[in-house]
Amino acid sequence: FPSPHLADREGLVAIGGDLSVPRLLLAYRSGIFPWTVDPVTWWSPEPRAIFELGCLHVSHSLAKVIRQGMFRFTIDRAFRRVMQGCAAPARGRRSTWISPEFVAAYTCLHEQGHAHSLECWQGRRLVGGIYGVALGGFFAGESMFHRVSNASKVALFHLVEHLRRQGFLLFDIQMLTPITAQMGGITIPRAEYLRRLAQAIERPVSF
Repeated sequence: FPSPHLADREGLVAIGGDLSVPRLLLAYRSGIFPWTVDPVTWWSPEPRAIFELGCLHVSHSLAKVIRQGMFRFTIDRAFRRVMQGCAAPARGRRSTWISPEFVAAYTCLHEQGHAHSLECWQGRRLVGGIYGVALGGFFAGESMFHRVSNASKVALFHLVEHLRRQGFLLFDIQMLTPITAQMGGITIPRAEYLRRLAQAIERPVSF
């Protein structure tokens, strides 16, 4: 890959290649992620959005939902289903960048131990979840979904708690959305992100 410092104003680094496991791992180690297929495009935005693992903002109403314990959570029990949930049409979203090619590629990453999911259940029904890529003490959150109110927010809370317990150092969320900004997501300069990424991926922790 070209250096992420050579990205254009929108964050585009390169076009082409494939979504093979070795190429995806090299991209994440380089501070780059894919966003489209046909052709594959590779991105490193400036600035970069992250969650500081000790600074998640939980509103009073969300804290009440968490205390009520209305959801059950698992890890890596339904990775493909979580990706499919993130890819499905939702209110205000008719299409998504999570194409069948992305689902297949990241499922391969998951099968090799590099991609993970946190699932949110009501009974036997999958009602929300998050998936992403883990390398050492680095986790890149790719997408999340919900089918009932607050399911994705509570899943995010439990994911952050899990990452903290495991000793992760960096939680990358790529770009801010209204929800992630509301919950404490911040942006940092690309140079700082790359420095912290290099430190995080060398940390010997497991998801």
